[in-house]
Amino acid sequence: MAFKAIFLDRDGVVNVDKGYVYKKKDFIFTDGIFEVLRHFQRCDYLLFIVTNQSGIARGYYSENDFLSLSRYMLKEFNDNGITITKIYYCPHSPEANCECRKPKPKMLLDAQKEFDINMSVSWLIGDKISDIEAGLRAGVQNLIYIGEGECANAHNVKSIKEAMKLIS
Repeated sequence: MAFKAIFLDRDGVVNVDKGYVYKKKDFIFTDGIFEVLRHFQRCDYLLFIVTNQSGIARGYYSENDFLSLSRYMLKEFNDNGITITKIYYCPHSPEANCECRKPKPKMLLDAQKEFDINMSVSWLIGDKISDIEAGLRAGVQNLIYIGEGECANAHNVKSIKEAMKLIS
């Protein structure tokens, strides 16, 4: 039996995007994220974070810094009754032309394979065109773009709370 999932970009969706966030003091959860993710769990979605982290390759912070912040984030989610199934991340710079960096779909396809995800009933929520492109390339049928302006092929919303209303 395949599962349904919600794929979340990190910076700009899960937390406020301040540019290369790797310290706990700079990590601010977006307004409503705990309420929204608890709702998605009640609707039987598996939750995944799929995030480009080029700050590692650029030398702005180490992979250990990223993993430490991820442990903090997962603990905060857990303390709020939320289970993130897995975090997928790309530590490479755009110039590396790797297979895992969004807009390429590898992180999503890896999750699909590892957890038997049905992409036709799953959702991706991102704040960049590259997030939406990765979702399209992976066969995710339902895409949500959080941000200013319009993004083709996606539902356009201003916040994670608006995204919840679409998925409900």
